Amino acid sequence: MSDRTIMFPLNNDKRHNLRITLFEVYEALEEKGYNPISQIVGYLISGDPTYITNHKDARTNMTKLDRDELLKTLIKFYLSN
Repeated sequence: MSDRTIMFPLNNDKRHNLRITLFEVYEALEEKGYNPISQIVGYLISGDPTYITNHKDARTNMTKLDRDELLKTLIKFYLSN
């Protein structure tokens, strides 16, 4: 058994799930009157789920995502566009 880190590529289904969840969380935050960008950034930086509202199960759905994977995907997207 190797102790090397293995990288698994993020398939399109996972990428699609990240995108859909992020949109849903954004909309839930906006509906509750929050600044969605600031709240999502606060969560991504701190890991504190209270940055995300419970409205429409946004907090539950957001915390199911892997924060590191979401950040990697966002940075890759930003740098490629």
